[in-house]
Amino acid sequence: MRRMMLFVSLLLAAAPLMAAGDGLVRTQSRYSVERTAQRLVQALEEKGMTVMAQVDHAANARRVGKELRPTRLVIFGNPRVGTPLMRCSQTVAIDLPQKALIWEDAEGVVWLAYNEPEYLAYRHGVAGCADALAKVEAALAGFARAATR
Repeated sequence: MRRMMLFVSLLLAAAPLMAAGDGLVRTQSRYSVERTAQRLVQALEEKGMTVMAQVDHAANARRVGKELRPTRLVIFGNPRVGTPLMRCSQTVAIDLPQKALIWEDAEGVVWLAYNEPEYLAYRHGVAGCADALAKVEAALAGFARAATR
């Protein structure tokens, strides 16, 4: 209980700072965009998550005669995880299922980013869900590590 109260206190204290940021957690990958996406999907499926879609933005750009560095979006979720958050604030559903963006920057560095759960909590006024938010954050960080290291 004490840990949960500390988490909520930190969340409330950081809310003004998070509002100024973009709400993304970024992790540098040692792999290509394609390999990072494959590793992410494998890690997600091993933990019982459903991969709902993958969007290859670079391929879509090529189809219309445009160029884009490798950029892939992986959309995934699990109702056991998302439903408790939506019960705290139904508008969080606009940001669910979860997404991970994997891209190559102008210097050739590959990144994986996802929405910071605390930022979503701030954005949607999620209250009373500290345990669920902590579980989501731990899971997302674990998936990012599995995909990028």
